[in-house]
Amino acid sequence: MSIINFLHTYNPNPILINFGPLKVHWYGIFIITGILAGIVIILKLAEKYQLDKNKIIDSSFYLIISGILGARLYHVGLELPYYIVHPLNIVKIWEGGLAIHGAIIGGLLAIFYFSKKEKINFWLFTSMIVPALALAQAIGRWGNYFNQELFGRPTNLPWGIPIEPANRILEHYNGQFFHPTFLYESFGNLLIFFILLLGHFFVIKKIKQENLRVISYKLIVFSYLFLYSWLRLTLEFVRIDYTPLFLGLRWPQIISLLIIGYITHYLFKNKQNIKALAKK
Repeated sequence: MSIINFLHTYNPNPILINFGPLKVHWYGIFIITGILAGIVIILKLAEKYQLDKNKIIDSSFYLIISGILGARLYHVGLELPYYIVHPLNIVKIWEGGLAIHGAIIGGLLAIFYFSKKEKINFWLFTSMIVPALALAQAIGRWGNYFNQELFGRPTNLPWGIPIEPANRILEHYNGQFFHPTFLYESFGNLLIFFILLLGHFFVIKKIKQENLRVISYKLIVFSYLFLYSWLRLTLEFVRIDYTPLFLGLRWPQIISLLIIGYITHYLFKNKQNIKALAKK
């Protein structure tokens, strides 16, 4: 059976193991798998850059906690009316609800602290983390599939996924198959992951001057932000889950446009340095 057939006919169960009070959710499995895969990537890059792996491992715990806290708090802020009525649900992260923009903010705070504490270049440290983040996102998005959340508009395409009536949005209640936006974002993040790895291989093999290396690290970080922002901007036209609107656009689209605008401005201002890198 092809993956398209599987997606089109399979009704996922969010719970992998159910022994009375003990429940293991697929969402948690994919989040943990994504985190572990990301740590492996960071350690491999630390080895290539000849950094102390023990320092990287020490920082990982705080980076993960800061990222998850930031992701959850950002999500709660976006859906504050719901959580005011259901405050106990704030801690139920296994049911979904981790916003990537919040994870980035939380993660950056941890990176800033540890880069100062361990005397690691902030841009180098961040550039090592962004491909790991893209890979973790690519894996973690499958948790949304099993939770039947963050899907897109109804579709007749052969890879449309069935959604249980209880999980459908009232406006599209009569739809049977919906866009698997989790899959679109997973594939997009996987492509971004490979592009960022290529960027690191280029720096390691070709760039020896320290000033150009720092610029390269920045470009890797900005490449993640730029590419992911375009991916998210596009997918938000398909998604139908609740999010605040501003000027007719969904909130993640506003954030994505601001990031794209800032990075475009940065690239224009630093075009001479970028040209110097291109000649390497």
